[in-house]
Amino acid sequence: MSHSSVIPPCRAGQILTLLAVCLAAIAMPLTFTGTAVALPAIGRALGGGPVAMAWVTNAFMLTFGSALMAAGALADSYGRRRVFLGGTVFFALSSLALVVAPTILVFDLLRGAQGMAAAAAYAGGMAALAQSFEGRARLRAFSLVGTSFGIGLSLGPVVSGVLVSAFGWRSIFLVVVAVTTVAFLLGRNTLSESRDPDAAGLDRWGVCSFTAMLAFFTCAMLLVPARGWSNSLSLALFFCAALCLLAFVLIERTSLRPMLDLTLFRYPRFVGVQLLAAAPAYGFVVLLILLPLRFVGIEGMGEVSAGLLMIALSAPLLVLPILAGVLTRWLRPATICGVGLAMSAGGLCWLALTPPGLSPWAIAWPMLLIGAGMALPWGLMDGLAVSVVPKERAGMATGIFSTVRVAGEGVALAVVGAILAMLTAHKIGLAGLAGSALVAGQHLASGDLAGALLAVPGAERGLLVVFYGEAFGQLLFGLALITVVTAGVVFLFLGKDETDDNA
Repeated sequence: MSHSSVIPPCRAGQILTLLAVCLAAIAMPLTFTGTAVALPAIGRALGGGPVAMAWVTNAFMLTFGSALMAAGALADSYGRRRVFLGGTVFFALSSLALVVAPTILVFDLLRGAQGMAAAAAYAGGMAALAQSFEGRARLRAFSLVGTSFGIGLSLGPVVSGVLVSAFGWRSIFLVVVAVTTVAFLLGRNTLSESRDPDAAGLDRWGVCSFTAMLAFFTCAMLLVPARGWSNSLSLALFFCAALCLLAFVLIERTSLRPMLDLTLFRYPRFVGVQLLAAAPAYGFVVLLILLPLRFVGIEGMGEVSAGLLMIALSAPLLVLPILAGVLTRWLRPATICGVGLAMSAGGLCWLALTPPGLSPWAIAWPMLLIGAGMALPWGLMDGLAVSVVPKERAGMATGIFSTVRVAGEGVALAVVGAILAMLTAHKIGLAGLAGSALVAGQHLASGDLAGALLAVPGAERGLLVVFYGEAFGQLLFGLALITVVTAGVVFLFLGKDETDDNA
């Protein structure tokens, strides 16, 4: 047998290591986007008002985002393999527990535990990859993980729609358990242990202040639609969030080995990468939650039809990230990212002009443009992120980047959901309908048209759908404006040479 036909053991181990991390990366967004399609069914089975249903998605994103930097630090200190394997085990167990959750409160708490486990698996896996690959191979490996994350986002609505229709919403989490178990078994057999010899352990006070800041802010945003901006409890929560943010900055500035090295924000290219990480949150990821709620809860589509329509938004993530990597041979990453974000902004404006009730094709085309635009920078983000800090601080580098991306998604989801509820309630209030416009707006924003009709007795179903559609369009125009501004800033900052950072 020719030796050239045999894969060297180290090479085979690298491939299996990459496969383990990629499978874990697929499972995480699958449970995020899949839950959006299943949310109406979960609500019917477990009950719960708009705020409790909002926590189904927000609890996962809150703990996932807030724990990523801590998980990266733990991976560097106690072992990347150990943190990855522990994260995958607890992710699988919490997903299995969701199948038998008896109430919406227990379900939301388990979603929080699931997010923490996902943070450990993701941060540990990414840090392990940074030690297994070198140079351009490392950039390709990280890009493949980013693409795998995109595959989970893409397949989530479709797979979940079919599973909910055929087997019920609990089957979604059983699939997640199966995928995560395979990732664990591969990782246990192929990952080699590594640590940062200079790691100083977990920055406990930094972790606590950062997590508290996100928790207070998310709680405040979820209360605003029902209580208003001037409510004393809402204001108190916002104030606590601001204090925690200030405490976090002070702690990180005085720590000998901070969880977040704030001095990195002096460099324009580092800031550009973080802005790029946050861009998909409000220009793409929020739509993965809001659109299924609109299709199933407001427009009355079936779960399978809604999942199929979501392909238009998410399918570009399967192809275009690879194309973006090829284009870097001729174009600078800043150009590719800027053009992609501008395309996405154009798609958001187009989608804003498509009210509920139009044909699926009329909605699919602007969704396709949004997805295509966001897919171009998606394939470059992870590779750009690891070029910022030395290899030995890979856990911190991936932790910062992933925290900005995931925490940004959680914050964006809470903010955008609150704005949609308030815009809708404002339009209902102007119509002078009897009942509670605020409650109706909350129900419509969470895809519960029946609950909105109960909140404003006598209102016509079609009229509430029109109000919702107008509010949805206004929201999308705002998101498009933010995306355009981000495109310009990212283009300028990432366009700077590395020598500018080192000057």
